[in-house]
Amino acid sequence: MTDLEQVEKLCAMANISYQEAKAALDAANGDLLEAIIYLEKQGKVQAPTGDGYYSSEKNSDAGAGANKEYYREKHDNCHKGKFLTFLKTIGEFCLKMLRIGNRNTFEVFKKNETKASFPVTVLAVLLLFAFWVTVPLIIIGLFFGLRYRFIGPDFSCTTVNDAMNSAADAAEDLKKSINIS
Repeated sequence: MTDLEQVEKLCAMANISYQEAKAALDAANGDLLEAIIYLEKQGKVQAPTGDGYYSSEKNSDAGAGANKEYYREKHDNCHKGKFLTFLKTIGEFCLKMLRIGNRNTFEVFKKNETKASFPVTVLAVLLLFAFWVTVPLIIIGLFFGLRYRFIGPDFSCTTVNDAMNSAADAAEDLKKSINIS
């Protein structure tokens, strides 16, 4: 049995009479798509050209191309937006680290007298680009009685400074044990 609504739809889509639409739906057991295929085989409805793409738009090829371009552009903009957001996040993080590094200082001292003091940012740059020179100089400085500490508003915890004092004490102990032998 066919539904009146389906018959009217098929009439409108295929531009055929009511009797032809009813007969096609009866032959297809009420399946609208099968009815269209049945009418195509009889030659009453012309098959779509191209890829068999059906569209409710007047010019299906132009519509399909426009839709593809729209979604491609939307997809590209989405990825550009994510990438730009990622870059912005990295930039904000770097600026935050730069501010913290410039706010705090790294001091080199001997017997409570400050020998050198510079921003932590300078130490970070030296460690990044001249690691093979900076680290040995810091270690050699320990054997000459130099001590190191971080000072600033972001170093309220003394864990780092305690570790550096421990390293300086170990260097002093090693120096004393070598002198005694």
